[in-house]
Amino acid sequence: MVMDKIRPFAICICNDKFEYLERLKIYQTVPNGSDKSGYIRVIDESGKDDLYPENDFILFKFPQTVEQKILAAYKG
Repeated sequence: MVMDKIRPFAICICNDKFEYLERLKIYQTVPNGSDKSGYIRVIDESGKDDLYPENDFILFKFPQTVEQKILAAYKG
């Protein structure tokens, strides 16, 4: 995936292989920073970001006002 097409949020649709993901939960994404194609970097339940298969998520973007409120909640 090209960096400029990354959406800031992703919904997990498959967590069969990963203990730090909850199915149907919304996760914040961060720039991949890796040469691994087909993976996205997600801030998981451990609070750290890690690479996960892109196919395990639906990437999307909220309207700007909603995105700002969600990002503010992440910063808590």
